Amino acid sequence: MTLTFLLTTLVVVVTPGTGLVYTLAAGLGRGRGAAVWAAVGCTLAIVPHVLATVTGLAALLHASATAFQVLKYAGVGYLLYMAWATVRDKEALTVGDGPVAPMSSRQVVTRAVLINLLNPKVTIFFLAFLPQFVSPGQPHAAPRMLFLGGVFMLVTFVVFAVFGVLAAAVRSQVISRPRVMAWLRRTFAGSFVVLGAKLAVTGME
Repeated sequence: MTLTFLLTTLVVVVTPGTGLVYTLAAGLGRGRGAAVWAAVGCTLAIVPHVLATVTGLAALLHASATAFQVLKYAGVGYLLYMAWATVRDKEALTVGDGPVAPMSSRQVVTRAVLINLLNPKVTIFFLAFLPQFVSPGQPHAAPRMLFLGGVFMLVTFVVFAVFGVLAAAVRSQVISRPRVMAWLRRTFAGSFVVLGAKLAVTGME
């Protein structure tokens, strides 16, 4: 593992994307615990992408236009659903005398996993990213790629959890104000729409 790998990983992780947006929304809407579970879900969703890269399935996905398009539009559809759900679920971003509408940790994790799992660009990213740090003839290349993938997952969890917890820390000050609450819902919903549109026009390249 090199400093270049760590810096590149950090830049990729902190770049705003669907997982980070969802984690921030979970922190603001449901508090610290939900933010951490959202970070867990987003991190778990990376596992299939890493395994696909190591086993060569990513190469097949990259070569098959049909497979890529199916997965891509499934991801677009889910992002649009999340935009609709964010606008519709007004109780999710509410601080009042009563409890927030319940959502189990399993539900938070499931949503987070689906958001990151239904994104073929994550697999394509690993296909182009991990091999750069493994020499073609290097012994034990697969274990090394798994190790680097694990490092990427660890960085993802730490960064997402920190951002989510920070969002939860200002939760009561921010979303107890109706206008700010409505603006936040529209902002998160708009972010999911924009990210979905960006994914829709993405090619295999």
